[in-house]
Amino acid sequence: MLARYIPLIQGKRLHLNFTFCAKSVKMCVDPSLQAENRVPGSSQATAAVSKQQKSRSTNSRDERFRSDVHTEAVQAALAKYKERKMPMPSKRRSVLVHSSVETYTPPVINLFCLAGVPVNSRVSSKIQQLLNTLKRPKRPPLKEFFVDDFEELLEVQQPDPNQPKPEGNQMNVLKGEPLGVVTNWPPSLLSALQRWGTTQPKAPCLTALDTTGKAIYTLTYGKLWSRSLKLAYTLLNKLTTKSEPLLKPGDRVALVFPNSDPVMFMVAFYGCLLAELIPVPIEVPLTRKDAGSQQIGFLLGSCGVTLALTTDACQKGLPKAQTGEVVTFKGWPRLIWFVIDGKHLAKPTKDWHPQVRDASAEIAYIEYKTSKEGSTVGITISHASMLAHCHALTQACGYSEAETLTNVLDFKRDAGLWHGVLTSVMNRMHVISIPYALMKVNPLSWIQKVCSYKARVAVVKSRDMHWSLLAQRDQRDVSLSSLRMLIVADGANPWSISSCDAFLNVFQSRGLRPEVICPCASSSEALTVAIRRPPELGGPPPGKAVLSMNCLSFGVIRVDTEEKLSVLTVQDVGQIMPGANVCVVKVDGTPYLCKADEVGEICVNSGATGMAYFGLLGITKNVFEAIPVTAAGVPVSDQPFTRTGLLGFVGPDYLVFVVGKLDGLMTVSGRRHNADDVVATALAVEPMKFVYRGRIAVFSVTVLHDDRIVLVAEQRPDASEEDSFQWMSRVLQAIDSIHQVGVYCLALVPANTLPKAPLGGIHISETKQRFLEGALHPCNVLMCPHTCVTNLPKPRQKQPDVGPASMIVGNLVAGKRIAQASGRDVTQLEDNDQARKFLYLADVLQWRAQTTPDHPLFLLLNSKGTVASTASCIQLHKRAERVAVALIEKGRLNVGDHVALVYPPGVDLIATFYGCLYAGCIPITVRPPHPQNLATTLPTVKMIVEVSKSACILTTQAIMKLLKSKEAATAVDIKTWPTILDTDDMPKKKLASIFRPTSPDMLAYLDFSVSTTGILAGVKMSHAATSALCRSIKLQCELYPSRQIAICLDPYCGLGFALWCLCSVYSGHQSILVPPLELESNVSLWLSAVSQYKVRVTFCSYSVMEMCTKGLGTQTDNLRVINLSCVRTCMVVAEERPRITLTQSFSKLFKDLGLSARAVSTTFGCRVNVAICLQPNRLGKLAEQGTAGPDPTTVYVDMRALRHDRVRLVERGSPHSLPLMESGKILPGVKVIIAHTETKGPLGDSHLGEIWVSSPHNATGYYTVYGEEALHADHFTARLSFGDTQTVWARTGYLGFLRRTELTDASGERHDALYVVGSLDETLELRGMRYHPIDIETSVIRAHKSIAECAVFTWTNLLVVVVELEGSEQEALDLVALVTNVVLEEHYLIVGVVVIVDPGVIPINSRGEKQRMHLRDGFLADQLDPIYVAYNM
Repeated sequence: MLARYIPLIQGKRLHLNFTFCAKSVKMCVDPSLQAENRVPGSSQATAAVSKQQKSRSTNSRDERFRSDVHTEAVQAALAKYKERKMPMPSKRRSVLVHSSVETYTPPVINLFCLAGVPVNSRVSSKIQQLLNTLKRPKRPPLKEFFVDDFEELLEVQQPDPNQPKPEGNQMNVLKGEPLGVVTNWPPSLLSALQRWGTTQPKAPCLTALDTTGKAIYTLTYGKLWSRSLKLAYTLLNKLTTKSEPLLKPGDRVALVFPNSDPVMFMVAFYGCLLAELIPVPIEVPLTRKDAGSQQIGFLLGSCGVTLALTTDACQKGLPKAQTGEVVTFKGWPRLIWFVIDGKHLAKPTKDWHPQVRDASAEIAYIEYKTSKEGSTVGITISHASMLAHCHALTQACGYSEAETLTNVLDFKRDAGLWHGVLTSVMNRMHVISIPYALMKVNPLSWIQKVCSYKARVAVVKSRDMHWSLLAQRDQRDVSLSSLRMLIVADGANPWSISSCDAFLNVFQSRGLRPEVICPCASSSEALTVAIRRPPELGGPPPGKAVLSMNCLSFGVIRVDTEEKLSVLTVQDVGQIMPGANVCVVKVDGTPYLCKADEVGEICVNSGATGMAYFGLLGITKNVFEAIPVTAAGVPVSDQPFTRTGLLGFVGPDYLVFVVGKLDGLMTVSGRRHNADDVVATALAVEPMKFVYRGRIAVFSVTVLHDDRIVLVAEQRPDASEEDSFQWMSRVLQAIDSIHQVGVYCLALVPANTLPKAPLGGIHISETKQRFLEGALHPCNVLMCPHTCVTNLPKPRQKQPDVGPASMIVGNLVAGKRIAQASGRDVTQLEDNDQARKFLYLADVLQWRAQTTPDHPLFLLLNSKGTVASTASCIQLHKRAERVAVALIEKGRLNVGDHVALVYPPGVDLIATFYGCLYAGCIPITVRPPHPQNLATTLPTVKMIVEVSKSACILTTQAIMKLLKSKEAATAVDIKTWPTILDTDDMPKKKLASIFRPTSPDMLAYLDFSVSTTGILAGVKMSHAATSALCRSIKLQCELYPSRQIAICLDPYCGLGFALWCLCSVYSGHQSILVPPLELESNVSLWLSAVSQYKVRVTFCSYSVMEMCTKGLGTQTDNLRVINLSCVRTCMVVAEERPRITLTQSFSKLFKDLGLSARAVSTTFGCRVNVAICLQPNRLGKLAEQGTAGPDPTTVYVDMRALRHDRVRLVERGSPHSLPLMESGKILPGVKVIIAHTETKGPLGDSHLGEIWVSSPHNATGYYTVYGEEALHADHFTARLSFGDTQTVWARTGYLGFLRRTELTDASGERHDALYVVGSLDETLELRGMRYHPIDIETSVIRAHKSIAECAVFTWTNLLVVVVELEGSEQEALDLVALVTNVVLEEHYLIVGVVVIVDPGVIPINSRGEKQRMHLRDGFLADQLDPIYVAYNM
């Protein structure tokens, strides 16, 4: 069928010298080596092998073939690359798993300047290295993956027009030779056992060996028959529950026998068959956490297994509960364990005879199989299939009576069971069973047994052949001349050919004939699929094919030359089984027949395949009842075929070639790669030097609509950091060169830590599961998303020249209103007279001191919840007078001088503020330095004092001492402080006259704050703005002298300052002050105060809310004394997007204490206007009932549209939906419009734009923006470029949008909700789109339970993600892949650098907002002391 594509050589017969090269994978080590103990001295052994191969290569099957062809291909590929200088990950010393002096990389001090920021650190040099690496041209991306029309993201993957396509004719169904008719062939396997057990009782059946290789027991056919009878009798008659027999025919029974006890297993297996029970052989569970053990438990449960058979020794070794019984393993059903050693079995009565029936379609046994995903299924084999399979194997292998067979495989399943337990009994053969433990100690043992027992057949895997090459000392004394057949059970693996060749090279001189090597291919579902016939049966000569790896990845067979690097060399696995029909069908979708030169899944139709997956009808139909069809859709047969899971094709001479397994298939960007092939390439890089015992796992994970290749290897304990990194970069290059595919993630784990499969290999699905759950704990990780991910959405192209006018017209045409809204009109309100009187706060305080002198205004609580100090109107007035006197007399200050107030939160701060107003000075409130942390907090105090040009500092005695202390001198220059006055003991003097401003536009105070981007900005507040602010808040919150409100906020800037210092004096209500710092020692302080004083309105910050949620979350039961049902409104004061998750969890948590579900709401203010929104509004009908307004409305928007500055509402729970809560009701007198950030034109409702605000309480300007004056010139005096060009607006610097809701306010107007999305300065412009850090951070925090906090920023177009690890440091490297995955999946962004740090490293300001720019500076200056820094390639 392949004749058109394969030049025929040697006349008619092609020695199928398709010689496919790069995977002739004897890389001096095989993945088949992924097992426990390697033999010491192996590297010398390997060297010796290659010498021997050179001297003897002429006698081997193919002169040109060398067993390390693949190694050479890989080395050649690597030689083409110049050593790429990649940035090595940085690790904290404690994380190094194998810490040694050599592994420490000293910091590279490299002073250079990026984007004008001088940076002196090794971080910056590594980033430069990373950027240089990323600049290299990479493979052109696929046809762009997405078309983003805001409606749907479409996956469009265009095939490469030049990719190879199959051109051959459609293949025909291949028919195997007919099953021969044997005259005395028994009607069932049991009748064969009965015959041999009664007519040849002394004939040896099975010899078991101990770990020294000594024969410990030989089971004869007579013994096997009698003991199986005894067991069958005991199982059916002696096991009862409540006088009912425990088992009835057809029940499933677990067989739990160690690999070292084939005798007991055989008795148990045949005993069950005789009792008409169905054996389910499984592995011995060693611990409660065995890899895959839970899945085995599910299988046992679904099979209804209640009884497990085992041996005495095995039962003793199982983990026990305190009662002495075997523990119930995780996910397992409750089992009765029955020991089948002789003393526990009863002798059958004379009249008891089992029924030995003819083979039927009833289930004989169930073999377990673990799928690629890790789920375990049971494959049912009928008595008829079992018999037919024995018949077919007997014919194909030419088995004859009394032959001796050596079996190295696991006898519980697969080829080990078929040859060593079933077919052997059919033919009265003698099996020598080699336990795995013996192979670990002596890899030559199987060869020695072949020699001493003159065995005719041996059943092995490539691994066993490979191991025997390593133990050369003892090879001299052995002979393999007795072998007529060496069955290589995993002949379908890419490395089997090199193992076979290397083995032949060494052992041909010891009597091994080349033609006795018989690779075979099998699958759990279809049993044996094909096997090379032994020489005496006269099959065609062996074939070998060298195929182009690139064409194979497109599923096309093209012969290539061995000189090429990217070729795969495979050997045939012989002809199909007697009595079988075989075809090759397309892997995906309908099973269409493949063309002759196309790779597909091999399907078998015969009487000797499995029947079904036990209890799983759906997938059974798909796999066991496939109906292959021709291209025209015509079924090729009326009989169903079984899919084998093997990928291959049929070559000349009807030889079957297997090039991979469905389980190991990874489809990357439309091309198919085989996990085994990739393992082979990785091993060829430096097999023995680096990878521990050749243990490598390769699998794929789906990230962003495509498979991504992950390679995990165990590294040798002595490997240094440099070794690891060098090996990783070489593996990447080799795989890229040979397979033309990128590796997404390469992880190294310490030796012996990957989950093990029963015979010591790696449990792939469990490894994958651990990787995805972040439980792999690697000691080194290299992610290469930049190289691999070529299907990102198109970068957004900005639309040029869409002017503001077109925008408006577009919105009008689309029926979208212009996004603007306003609070109530203050000119129409009833308090206008009072507003005119209350223009100056100093006047208001004097008026209150005269009219209601004893009315309490302030009440300060300490951490114990007791009142620390209070102030009535008169007390506050008198204290303010004393401060004014001190300023004028002691401080010698003039009107208009600036005064810094450095006080802890309390009444002193308020009194000195009014003292400044009385004296005509301009107050600036400053947070005092932290005594334990002067180095970072004092410079901020110094900077504010200097920038604000303060002529004097007012403070307490204690803080004054601190400012002048020796410790302070190390942080700042203490000689340059202005005059410092302490206000602790001031003389009681009366002020001659209180200063009265000449105009309301005069400056009242300065409000300094550090923005989240790290900019220190002071805004000017005039007397008019101050009183307008107080009036707006009073109207919105309905504040009167009879009211009490509780405030748990910092009093130094913004709305916190206004509520703490200004509003009580203006409105006359009493403020209960709770300093947030006190919550550190008594977390329930604020809520207790609210409850105790029955407060209706309270204010807090997000950090306070978080402290309460985290600190009281587990203790709500102990807080029963607190009752929050009095709270009508709890407002969170913030300058950011509402933190919806936090407010919801707070509400949910304290619901039990009476907190109303709708009480919590948010506020919004910023530098240009400290209070734009406050929530407590009364809307619609609720207004008449005098209750608080409705829940702040929550909408769900499409996060992808948001990146393009569009607002598209979606349903809750839809993909990519982002919940946003409105920021509060717009205050009276405030107007808001949404403007385009660049054209400054007004926007429609469906757009995201900058929030502009116009209001009497806007600040009048920046006093100074430290370092960036020019940028902010128009912040306070902006005008729209189109439409209403007269109004003067202030630009908030925040992005948001407006939505008209269905609710109405008291005046019957529809309520406009303002949604704040984030600060414009903080947004990240990546790929032409606008990202908000908080969205990426939210995704990252969800990625793993140990991520406590996260912050992101960009540096030279690289996205840097910093995560705080709340867990053991060994989890640090698990986070790298999870963080990269989640950001790719949810945001279509590639993370450039992942930094893992300790909890508390990400700086936050007093409002609980992350200071991302400070973090960035700290990272670049190498000050974070990270646990690990990964530079993604």
